[in-house]
Amino acid sequence: MEGPEITFAEATIDNGKFGTRTVRFETGRLAKQAAGAVLCYLDDETTLLSTTAAGKQPKDQFDFFPLTVDVEERMYAAGKIPGSFFRREGRPSTDAILTCRLIDRPLRPAFVKGLRNEVQVVITVLSLNPDHQYDVLAINGASASTQISGLPFSGPIGATRVSLIDGQWVAFPNFSDIERSTFDMVVAGRVVGDDVAIMMVEAESTESTWDLVKHQGAQAPTEEVVAQGLEASKKFIRVLCEAQAELASKAAKEVQEFPLFLDYQDDAYTAVEQAGSTDTAAALQIADKQEREGRLDEIKESLKADLAGGGRPLEGRDKEVSAAFRSLQKKLVRERILRDKVRIDGRGLRDIRALSAEVEVLPRVHGSAIFERGETQIMGVTTLNMLRMEQQLDTLSPVTRKRYMHNYNFPPYSTGETGRVGSPKRREIGHGALAERALMPVLPTREEFPYAIRQVSEALGSNGSTSMGSVCASTLALLNAGVPLRAPVAGIAMGLVSAEVDGEVQYAALTDILGAEDAFGDMDFKVAGTKEFVTAIQLDTKLDGIPADVLAGALTQARDARLHILDVMNEAIDAPDEMSPYAPRVIAVKIPVDKIGEVIGPKGKMINQIQEDTGADLSIEDDGTVYIGATDGPSAEAARAAVNAIANPQMPEVGERFLGTVVKTTTFGAFVSLLPGKDGLLHISEVRKLVGGKRIDAVEDVLKIGQKVQVELKEIDPRGKLSLAVVEEAGSGDADAKAEAPAATGPVAEAPASEAAGSDAAVDASDDEVLGDNHADAEGEGGERRRRRRGGRGRGRKNGEGEGGNADEGSDSDSE
Repeated sequence: MEGPEITFAEATIDNGKFGTRTVRFETGRLAKQAAGAVLCYLDDETTLLSTTAAGKQPKDQFDFFPLTVDVEERMYAAGKIPGSFFRREGRPSTDAILTCRLIDRPLRPAFVKGLRNEVQVVITVLSLNPDHQYDVLAINGASASTQISGLPFSGPIGATRVSLIDGQWVAFPNFSDIERSTFDMVVAGRVVGDDVAIMMVEAESTESTWDLVKHQGAQAPTEEVVAQGLEASKKFIRVLCEAQAELASKAAKEVQEFPLFLDYQDDAYTAVEQAGSTDTAAALQIADKQEREGRLDEIKESLKADLAGGGRPLEGRDKEVSAAFRSLQKKLVRERILRDKVRIDGRGLRDIRALSAEVEVLPRVHGSAIFERGETQIMGVTTLNMLRMEQQLDTLSPVTRKRYMHNYNFPPYSTGETGRVGSPKRREIGHGALAERALMPVLPTREEFPYAIRQVSEALGSNGSTSMGSVCASTLALLNAGVPLRAPVAGIAMGLVSAEVDGEVQYAALTDILGAEDAFGDMDFKVAGTKEFVTAIQLDTKLDGIPADVLAGALTQARDARLHILDVMNEAIDAPDEMSPYAPRVIAVKIPVDKIGEVIGPKGKMINQIQEDTGADLSIEDDGTVYIGATDGPSAEAARAAVNAIANPQMPEVGERFLGTVVKTTTFGAFVSLLPGKDGLLHISEVRKLVGGKRIDAVEDVLKIGQKVQVELKEIDPRGKLSLAVVEEAGSGDADAKAEAPAATGPVAEAPASEAAGSDAAVDASDDEVLGDNHADAEGEGGERRRRRRGGRGRGRKNGEGEGGNADEGSDSDSE
């Protein structure tokens, strides 16, 4: 936009041979009544409006900072009309929710501690190049609008997406660029002195990573490579922060005075520390979570009675005593870690809790598993179906369908509490998306495995990183369902505790954090990957930023833990199982594109007839790939034969037998459909044989349209007309038995008896018999294929003996 009232600043992103990108920040023209409003452009094509507003009165009854981030995706931005019934935008899409979380995570710790006024940041997508991703631009816009709003905010915060393409880290890549990328990473941070401190990371390998690394020689995203990417992102973050600072220097409002509500006063903390340090320190050495929390509750109630009761020094200040007691716990836990290198449950800094992995835990489902790490327990359940069941997307993204769908559920009982159940909260959506991204790089292609896959992670017990537990349980369940993963994936959550010692900040990285260690620590760093490379990363911090070398060290520490977990998972299942007898069978047939219309038929008549006759489901792609799904192999093969008969027609041979369908009756016989498009005449003289050779007045007295009849091709005349004969079963005394109407049998060609042993049908029948045997074994005791298998190992206080306590703190923690 243009005008004398507009103030702007620009950041130029130099990607070398990949060109430059320009990010422009403007203010002064739109949304003038908001505390801060910034219009953000990416290459003058993608436009976002970011606004920041604050409530006038503090919510002093809250014990947290009430920050809300909303992303409004306007479909007009991409030239679309919403596909909903009312043709307008409704609830936010998954992409919008994930973008809200990306913005919230680096912004929240940058506000002054104790602020209780409501703050709302709203991002509205106004225009969008379909090849652009708007999420990173939105983070920068949110920081810029907050920076000029007059709120106590320690920004600016810069964010960039960097992708590893042809060995170079490219900033602000397009969707089309990411197809050639082996690793995609969103990094947010702020300038601290001469360095850039990293505040948030969201990263994953791409769907192309496996092929690029294994077959095209691309660089694998190992821990060392990812650390290089974090370092490479710093120069782009610095440029973006400088542009925001330039805008703020011209247009920022004066920082206003807001009342701050500290959790407690110093005198309250001093009193709690003096009265409760000894008992609290002893309680924090109890390994069992329930026992420890019970003892801590007793101490807290005792302190409240002694310090805040009637006539006591802190009378009426119960909330302050509770908050001070929590701070005391935090101090004691952190001191023990930094001083003694010992954690709450007695583990060392690198120790992992006892592990357990088990597959085939539920009957009838297509794949299932339970993964346990200490008191964190996750059940994974896999469901397979036809590709037509994949999720259809109506969003601003160019992605219109999703074959792999990962849902994560976190019920309140997982932490021993009560609460609301129902539609997923933002946190559940975010954790499901993280687990989904961790597994995407190792999933087979559509051509290799033509199934829609739904994976559900049920958090049955939570005591630290259920999201990474979901990655492990999902890998096990997918393998149990027969999904040919390229490699198993495991995940681990890392923590961090820091303190200033002799003027220098010391850091201690923790492997496999508990819920309490997440709550009392400075970082939640989740890393998932295979034995060879990283597939997903998520970092959140409560600090202003973390040095990149500290994160690189945590990555290396996480790799050791991941390899150990993969060994345990391998003990439970080391290769894809055979598919469950309850899972649909999907096969693919390739037909010429110009034959698609013939297979579908007028108004879908032909494809519907094939589905009705065979009991299979058909889905046709634009490239001529026909996916056929059925509950059993013979039905799928019957549908395949029917499709091939239309798309690749072959003249039947004399002597071939068919279970045909009567499609028309006349005075001289009946026309029987052998294959789609291939009908033959069953003369009335042959029809009489169905009633023992007796005279009949009309063909309709014996055969009805739609009736099935076993026939043999007797003759093909020079014009290609087919003459049929009734198949007379040797030794059969009941002529009527030759004309039956089985409900689910399709028009499958039956080979001559002499060739039956070598025919495809015979092979299918053999396969079906094996499947039936497996099913029987699975239902009975001692089934050899689909049965429960376990793997487990303990590391902790006593390595190799499976001991090591478990703890938690707070069910609302974003990392569980």
